[in-house]
Order: sequence, then structure tokens, then C-alpha cells
Amino acid sequence: MQIERRGFLKGMAAAAAGVAMPTFAAKPAEIRAMLFHWGLNQWGESLPEGVKTIAGGRRCNDKVQFSDEVWKILVKESRAKKMNTLVIDLGEFPVYPSHPELAVKGSRKPEWVLGEVKRLKSLGFEVIPKLNFSAGHDAWLGEYSRMLTTKPYYQTCRDVIRDAYEMFDRPRYLHIGYDEESFGHQRGFKCVRTDELWWHDFLFFVNAVEKHGMRVWMWSDYGWRHAEFAEKCPLSVVQNNWYYDEWMEGFDLSKMSPKAKSRPLLELFEKLDKRGFDQVPCSSNWCSDARVKAKVGNDECMANLVKFCRKHVSPAKLKGFMMAPWTNCAYKGGPLTRNLQGIAQLAAALR
Repeated sequence: MQIERRGFLKGMAAAAAGVAMPTFAAKPAEIRAMLFHWGLNQWGESLPEGVKTIAGGRRCNDKVQFSDEVWKILVKESRAKKMNTLVIDLGEFPVYPSHPELAVKGSRKPEWVLGEVKRLKSLGFEVIPKLNFSAGHDAWLGEYSRMLTTKPYYQTCRDVIRDAYEMFDRPRYLHIGYDEESFGHQRGFKCVRTDELWWHDFLFFVNAVEKHGMRVWMWSDYGWRHAEFAEKCPLSVVQNNWYYDEWMEGFDLSKMSPKAKSRPLLELFEKLDKRGFDQVPCSSNWCSDARVKAKVGNDECMANLVKFCRKHVSPAKLKGFMMAPWTNCAYKGGPLTRNLQGIAQLAAALR
């Protein structure tokens, strides 16, 4: 593994040769971010040989699902619509220099990743790596995803964080995911961590990321059901609280039932603001089952969230917004259309 890593470091300068320096400001006035997925093994299971599936899960992809043609279209449209930040969920997509055993068929070499990051920077984007370390979305870690809290697990996580830092040319942020860590979400999976173990591992990741001079981004949904979250979480962590109006209960807390499912989600924006966190609120054009059944779509949520947050979050702490279409960068048709619609909706919401 060390040979692979030394080879990558030696080739970094060559991979970036001939690429222009980035043109974006070091600190954009407002983050206009799109979440895109290069890797997709966050929703399956990395299962032992001979095990086909388990209840609540499915086997991961054994090859990368990615189209260079589709990606070029998305980058072009993101630039045209004045997006300035791309958050890239990596998963199984790259060959990690420290752990090439995590690669699948078609995983891209780290030199490709670094070269593409440099190209995107030259187009005006800030490019942020995302490695989802949630115990429910970490199948891309292979057998290490079944080793939570062990020394091999912690060391592997340190290693891939360092790899992402280097492949993404020393970014300011790293998104650690960490969403949907609850028994309800993970009852069909192999591992669940809660309470003090959740906090122990979360703070481990914060320290591992900050060691490289990066700030942590994270999904904030643990705070929906854990009142201590806002107080115990380090203020250095950028909060990605998300709201997709899944149950169509709206954005007006004054008219919302005290028992509304949506209330804890919306209230967290205010709680995080009161505590002093930097926030990049996130919405989506993905449709929940309730919206699909009602045949109403989800074209308006991003614009409504922008209005809500600009009213309820301090301007100094509202660093921008992110759109998460929750689809792949592999296929034309539905996935490409949803990504393009997401770009258009975020651009329209931020006019």
C-alpha cells in the first residue's frame, strides 16, 4: 500500500501540469453548492463472499457507475448557472493510494481525480470531497465497514481522509456525511452505533479532518432527535441541516402542529444559529413517498428553504446553500434530468 501512495505523491505535480490557477475567490460571498455522486456504494452492503443479500440491504455495485459525458454536461451547466462549489461524494470511485483494496472495477486512479479537481478549480469551482462515514452509508469501506470502533477501522478512516485531502489538492472542507445513524435507519444493516459511542467516533472524525487543516461539513440530522447535539458539537463544524418537506407540512412553524414530523427539522436551523454554527442548508428535488403518492413533485422546496433560512438564520452564519438531487452521474434520462433540474432550481432560488 505504501508503494501505491508514494507513487501517487510523486505523480501529483505531473497530473496537474498545464492546468490554470483557480479563478474563484478564496472565500465565496455565498456558497452555491451542488452535491454530485461519483461513487454510489453508500446505499448497499459490502457483504462477505457467499452472502448475496441481507434484510434491509443489498449488495454494493462491483463496478463504478459513472459517465464522463454526463459529468461534462453537469459541469458545464453548473458553471452556466453560476454554481461556485461542487461537493463530490467519492465512495468507491477512486483508487485510494493508502487502500487500493477498496477499489472496484473501473475505479479511477488518484492522478485522474487530482487532475479533474485541478480542472474544476480552473473553471471557477471550489471542490469539496465527501466521504460518508455514517455506519449506514459506509459500505464503500468494504470489510472495514464491519469493523466499527476497532483499530483497523480507525486507521483506515485516517488513511482515506488523508488521501482525499491530497487528491482534492488540500481543500478547505471535507464532508463526513454521518447522516441517518439511528436504529430505525440501520435495523437491517450490520452495525449501529449510538449514544457515547456515536460521540466518540464523531469527535474522532473531527480531529482526523482538522489535523489536515480542513473544516468538517456534516449532515445535521442527529440533532433532530438529540437535544444535546447543538451544545456538544464543536462550533468549527459546518452544519448541513436538510429539509425536503417530505410530509408536505410546509415552512411556517407558527402554523405547524407541535407534533408535526417536520417541526424538529425546521427548528434545528434556529437552534444551530442560536449556538453560533456556520450553516449551509440543504434541500433536494428528490421526492418522498408521500409526494410521489400525491403526484405533486418537489420543484418548490429549494426556493422555500432559501426564504425560510434567510429569515431565521443570521446572515453572518448563513454561508450559502446546497442542492442534493440524490442521483448518479452515470446515465442520461432520469438521472441526468434530475441533476439538471436541481442545478436550475438552486440557481432560481438564489437570484
